[in-house]
Amino acid sequence: MTVHDPDLRPVDVPPEASDPTEAGGVLTIDLAAIEANWKTLASMTVPVECAAVVKANGYGCGLELVTRKLFRAGCRTFFVADIAEGRRVRALAPDAVIYVLNGLMPGSAPAFAADYLRPVINSTTELAEWDAFVAINNWRGGAALHVDTGMNRLGITMEEAAAIAPRLQSENHGFTLLMSHLACAEIPDHPMNDRQIRLFREIRLLYRGVSSSLANSSGIFLGGAAYCDLVRPGVAIYGANPTPGKKNPMRPVVDLKGRIIQVRPVNKGETVGYGAAFTAARPSRIAVVAVGYADGFLRSASAARGKPAAEVIVAGKRCPLAGRVSMDLLAVDVSDLAEGAARRGDLATLIGDGISVDDLAAGMGTIGYEVLTNLGRRYHRVYKGE
Repeated sequence: MTVHDPDLRPVDVPPEASDPTEAGGVLTIDLAAIEANWKTLASMTVPVECAAVVKANGYGCGLELVTRKLFRAGCRTFFVADIAEGRRVRALAPDAVIYVLNGLMPGSAPAFAADYLRPVINSTTELAEWDAFVAINNWRGGAALHVDTGMNRLGITMEEAAAIAPRLQSENHGFTLLMSHLACAEIPDHPMNDRQIRLFREIRLLYRGVSSSLANSSGIFLGGAAYCDLVRPGVAIYGANPTPGKKNPMRPVVDLKGRIIQVRPVNKGETVGYGAAFTAARPSRIAVVAVGYADGFLRSASAARGKPAAEVIVAGKRCPLAGRVSMDLLAVDVSDLAEGAARRGDLATLIGDGISVDDLAAGMGTIGYEVLTNLGRRYHRVYKGE
């Protein structure tokens, strides 16, 4: 269904994209597939709790609608990046546990209490500030403690975690979750996985009685040693492949189509687009689609010498891009289609019908995460399976 709820429009459906006849692209998001993917992951890890990561506007799919769907499906723990996202989740999931991954910004502690959010403590400095707030306000909302087992991004050191562990002898120690983050889970045989699992197991022994979490989407597919007490899938919920190089076990969620606004002939030897990056090797036909890098179709998808072009589907056939993606437009070489097969007003498929999020990401030289989280706000959005 198309979303018409005015309360959701500022986040999920910008006014400029509300009319499909005015939009350069149509983005369809299958909420039933999101629910099915979460349930698939949850069933794999029983009896371990399965949370959901809904940061970055639900990986580009709409935080409110995704949260509502998953909460109704039984998800009771959510992870977000910042307080603002946590506040939006709280409005739809009144009794859920909500962890804020980016932790405690200076002076932000009262905001966590206001919406009953739990910070993920990423340093001893954060912990000291949080402890001071808790002591002064007698706050009992809890927090997660992030231990760095090899990512070297956020989290306290193993030594710091060991030094903090004796506080668990206090009844009000304040920790509701011990967590770490896998650096290479999408590469099953990477030695970092076993190393991080081992190190986290060691620190868990010091935090008996506190729930623990290590596995992300790909981590779930490493097996039970990575599960702990709670898994926290993200990108797999939204249809990207958590097992690169193997068949995707998740249902596709996103379908993206761009509108053809012109089909034009190009003579042999003529060029197309900025930098004259495409030269017609024969008399050609070029379809111009009203989608560009301002809509999240990254410029890195552009055809270039020595690099195969990303493809889109026009009239049921895969056709390569011609030249560089520009801000609002991309050009597609439709020369191999029958005359008249590509017409003004038709929709070209950018994701869907066999082109997955990961396929498009490969053509852009990136990962499905970036494709999803850059899904443009000018598209007309259609939600189905609500």
